[in-house]
Amino acid sequence: QVQLVESGGGLVKPGGSLRLSCAASGFDFAYYALGWFRQAPGKEREVVAYINSHDSSAYYSDSVRGRFTVSRDNAKDTVYLQMNSLKAEDTAVYYCAASIVDHTPREDDYDYWGQGTQVTVSS
Repeated sequence: QVQLVESGGGLVKPGGSLRLSCAASGFDFAYYALGWFRQAPGKEREVVAYINSHDSSAYYSDSVRGRFTVSRDNAKDTVYLQMNSLKAEDTAVYYCAASIVDHTPREDDYDYWGQGTQVTVSS
């Protein structure tokens, strides 16, 4: 049974930091690219970052580049998203997802999805 379980969301003030974790099970984690997506109220879901399987290279959207860092621990089947200098516009439900295809920001290429964790940035 495939599972992706996100944790680490919450309420944080602007300028603060959070680290999201996503624990995976039920598939061969090391062979999958891992992506973080988010969906803000009234908006479509968008890619935030992803980390590839073969070399752990990473991609970031323009809106988070320089503030967020994605990493993976294949020994723990876990992917992380370190979020610094958070802004109100980062408020969203954050999802992790797994894709057998590397180098893709396309949602349709992601096979497995977590249930999401809420991140709220507010003073």
